Amino acid sequence: MNQFRVTRREGLLAVVASAASFASGLPAWAAETWPSKPIKLEVGFTAGGAVDNVARQMGLALGGRLGQSFVIENRAGATGTLAADYVAKSAPDGYTLLLGTQSTMLVAPAVYPKLPFKPLEDLVPVSMVASVPLVLAVHPSLPVHNVKELIALAKAQKGELAYASSGQGGPQHVATELLKQMAGVDMVHVPYKGESLALNDAMGGQVKVLFGNLPTMLPVVRSGKLRAIAVSSLQRAEAAPDIPTIAESGLPGFEATSWFALLGSPGIPREVQMRINAETLKVMAMPDVKERLARLGLDPHPGSPEALASLIQAETGKWAKVVKASGARIE
Repeated sequence: MNQFRVTRREGLLAVVASAASFASGLPAWAAETWPSKPIKLEVGFTAGGAVDNVARQMGLALGGRLGQSFVIENRAGATGTLAADYVAKSAPDGYTLLLGTQSTMLVAPAVYPKLPFKPLEDLVPVSMVASVPLVLAVHPSLPVHNVKELIALAKAQKGELAYASSGQGGPQHVATELLKQMAGVDMVHVPYKGESLALNDAMGGQVKVLFGNLPTMLPVVRSGKLRAIAVSSLQRAEAAPDIPTIAESGLPGFEATSWFALLGSPGIPREVQMRINAETLKVMAMPDVKERLARLGLDPHPGSPEALASLIQAETGKWAKVVKASGARIE
């Protein structure tokens, strides 16, 4: 009987542990047995797009590691904020995650004045996943072969040269606004409802300048329908090493990449957060996963929750200034 006796000190420790577990939103045993059911991975964009493709690759790989399936749920709209708000209001049990993007976490708060959540207050960073540069391209009929020539033409045609984007507040829009501000030029924004529509009109010559995601742009560029003049990352892209960066083409420090990261609902237990992070790091080191992401034009960038939080904090101010200067605002 004595082996089951609980001392006063042990009882106090148990109370403290229970209180900590309650504060985290899960009892200790639940965190230890996680995951015991399928996990939902929320995507704020339509099926078949870049974010959805990354989510499905991550869900497949993480599901194999964790022994549970990942259910991809597309809640498209408002630059991914519908999905983010859903996760922010979900139970803090680690069974509902968000595949967030820089558009949702950094740009949307500046574009939407009535956003129902605050990125770093209502979502918990888990891990960066990967990033992908944008390609700056022009229609072949435009007498432009590099960034300096584009800037010169934009200055000569002040307020006349038009650029296409996938929509207000999207990565293509804010990347071009950053380019305009750093180069001191004025171009007319022509927003479309999606990247494919913008790309189609760019190929047709209706709008002759645009940024586009690397995986989408490379086949079009290689076919000769558009001319690539630069990529938006600080380093040249592995998938297109022949295309120079904007930073090396006359605008030092220019960087505007699309990134993807895992985030959880507030109150997610630290044990679950770190378990997902650890498995993400392992998954991103697997040769087959790296190969699949490379085919999508992605560079793996897994890291700690703290590193992701620092990135979001550091980049928020940068993009808020770009958005404010552009005048982009959606009520």
